[in-house]
Amino acid sequence: MEPLKVVAHYVNGKVIKGFTQDFFPNKDHFHIFPATIRTEKGIEVLIQSLKAVFFVRDFIGDPQYNEQKTFLEGIKVHGRKVEVQCKDEELLVGSTLGNDPSRKGFFLFPADPNSNNIRIFIVSSAVKTFRYL
Repeated sequence: MEPLKVVAHYVNGKVIKGFTQDFFPNKDHFHIFPATIRTEKGIEVLIQSLKAVFFVRDFIGDPQYNEQKTFLEGIKVHGRKVEVQCKDEELLVGSTLGNDPSRKGFFLFPADPNSNNIRIFIVSSAVKTFRYL
């Protein structure tokens, strides 16, 4: 598996940026190899301690960019349109193929096609509200 760029957001506010090759949505943990530190051993990340895992285009992004929270006309959406508010009050809008609260989490594909996020794995225990649009 090719390394994927990820940004892990913990429920306590901690953030780790790096690469992973062993993330699977049904597993309890995975490893991140930090972007800034070269090491043979990755950092073990426990899913239960996370808010979300952001699969990103790059680690820097554009801090001045305001991500759209609406869907553009004519853009094909895979799955159902949803709005998710995390317990830390972050609002995420996108589409998902499914959300079963009894599972560890679910993938959200951002509504904004220009987002730095390709997809986001949101941990179910970090969700405050979930609604279909």
